[in-house]
Amino acid sequence: MFIETDLESVLAHLNKLTPETKPEWGQMSAQRMVEHLTDTLRIATGENPQVLLIPEEKVDRMVAFLYTDKPMAKNMEVPFAKAGTPLRHEELELAIDEFVEVYLEFQELFAENPELKTVHAFYGPLNYEQWDLLHKKHLTHHFTQFGIL
Repeated sequence: MFIETDLESVLAHLNKLTPETKPEWGQMSAQRMVEHLTDTLRIATGENPQVLLIPEEKVDRMVAFLYTDKPMAKNMEVPFAKAGTPLRHEELELAIDEFVEVYLEFQELFAENPELKTVHAFYGPLNYEQWDLLHKKHLTHHFTQFGIL
């Protein structure tokens, strides 16, 4: 079961975080995880464009994964979420505020451009529905990681 991606549901979970919340696996702090979720939204909006890092012939299989009930693997390393990335904000609450701002930009962009596709490095060009499926898996993955789901 994956989390719903409406802002109210997401915020209900994000607001359970404290600066002291520790992950059950991995090295991210709670704030770094929130900033990483925002970074993913910036990829989805095209603000942080990505190039495809997998062979094109694997894209269909990767996109098909989004439509399954399989969770994301733990301890994945991706080049756009490097360990040791410095924090952008002085506190967790500011990182959550930034997430909300970029989440709303994502929703507005795709509402105004329903045919838009933006590239994810491992899934290729995704439309809104596919980004939403990815966000459901991604949010569930990290909220489970931090014990807030």
